[in-house]
Amino acid sequence: MTPGPAGETVAGAAGGGAAAGARALRPEDFAPVARGNVPRGPARPSLSYWKDAWLRLRRNPQAIASLVIVCALLLFTLVGPLLWRVDPGQPVLARISEPPRWDNRAEVLAEPPPFEDVVVPAPAAPEADGATLPATASLAVVGRPTVASVRLRWSHVPGAAGYLVYRSTSRPAGDYLGLPMGEVTAGNVVSFEDAFNLEPTTYWYSVVATNVAESHDAATIEVKLTPGIALVDAKTIDPRARPGDVIERPRRPFGTDFLGRDLLARLMAGARVSLFIGFTAPLLAILIGIFIGGAAGYFGGRVDHWLMRITDFVLALPFLLFMILFKVAFGSGAGESGIGPMLVAMIVLSWTGAARLTRGQVLQLREMEFVQASRLLGARPAYLIVRHLLPNTLGVILVSLTFAIPSAIFTEAFLSFIGMGVAPPTPSWGSMCSDGIKTFLVYPHEFLFPAAAISVTVLAFNLLGDGLRDALDPRMRSVE
Repeated sequence: MTPGPAGETVAGAAGGGAAAGARALRPEDFAPVARGNVPRGPARPSLSYWKDAWLRLRRNPQAIASLVIVCALLLFTLVGPLLWRVDPGQPVLARISEPPRWDNRAEVLAEPPPFEDVVVPAPAAPEADGATLPATASLAVVGRPTVASVRLRWSHVPGAAGYLVYRSTSRPAGDYLGLPMGEVTAGNVVSFEDAFNLEPTTYWYSVVATNVAESHDAATIEVKLTPGIALVDAKTIDPRARPGDVIERPRRPFGTDFLGRDLLARLMAGARVSLFIGFTAPLLAILIGIFIGGAAGYFGGRVDHWLMRITDFVLALPFLLFMILFKVAFGSGAGESGIGPMLVAMIVLSWTGAARLTRGQVLQLREMEFVQASRLLGARPAYLIVRHLLPNTLGVILVSLTFAIPSAIFTEAFLSFIGMGVAPPTPSWGSMCSDGIKTFLVYPHEFLFPAAAISVTVLAFNLLGDGLRDALDPRMRSVE
């Protein structure tokens, strides 16, 4: 057998086998496949960038709770004054430093008769050590005690050259008898009237005999006062009011301040000032930072060099010093509101962070394929920056804004607290804290409510910023 014919025989056999194994194509093989017969595997719905970010933000309970608080705060600021129609600057001297109360009823009080000291005949005071004097044998209230006046009378103490009267809101214990309310400088005068800032609560009055030194013994009486209102003030509420009537006073859910102004109304008015500064200053500063950072990152070279050196220079300027200089430049004197200088100082000195952040993002994005493709198609720099670069940095800028807002609110509160920001009578949360800290130990509600508003607002914006940072960062998808 020769190789040639044998090779031909083998090749022919192989070719015949392949032809036999292949199926001939038929016309029905080219018919369209029905949609329902196409096999489907697991598929994820197509989501836009912002919709996907919203879905991931919804899975963050802290961020959602913070978003609800921010929305409630905006409603409190914008809608609250339409519902709570109380003048935040109207003082009511009859309700000074009134704490929050549920019961708002008060008895109309008649004008008390003039007070006259009770003088008893007493022999000349013997030479006696005041520390050894006994307590008065009796101590009683003269007439009916009210929030307008509490009148006391006691029995004479032999050897006393005078008396000291103390008032306390808790039962005296040990050597502490309360605050000294007055001094009687005659041993035969055995009465005293207290009309200083009385409130509907329980007081303990103590009387101590004196003769150079104070006695170690004291007589104490408990006096309980009920809510009351003077007849003159009651007629402003109800012209038909008469002594003995019980009237319903306007409610003050958060109490009043040291001038009797409604704290709830002042919190709403202060929120408008604080949030106006908190939103306006960061927004304008970030817009300036976006413009400078975007130009520096896109053009690079000398433009980038000089813009970043200007940014470093502004970053090194002391904020408080320039705040003072701006106040002087604006002509704002001591005790005058410095909203304008404060806004200018915060805008001029706060754009540097946004500029550096935007520059870094643009430097990263300008080398990406979609930007290069647009450049090759003839897109101009302004179009590339506005259409491609800045929108892709919007997520980072939005997160930066949410962190800048609480910082601006806290800065305003700090400057107003030290007297360099919003000045009275214009309310702001910082100035309200400055007023409330002076009477914090006696009337804590005047400080706690504005301080709580600042704390809750700053915390809500910070937590919302954390949630937005996680939701808008595409790299977070890989860890979910």
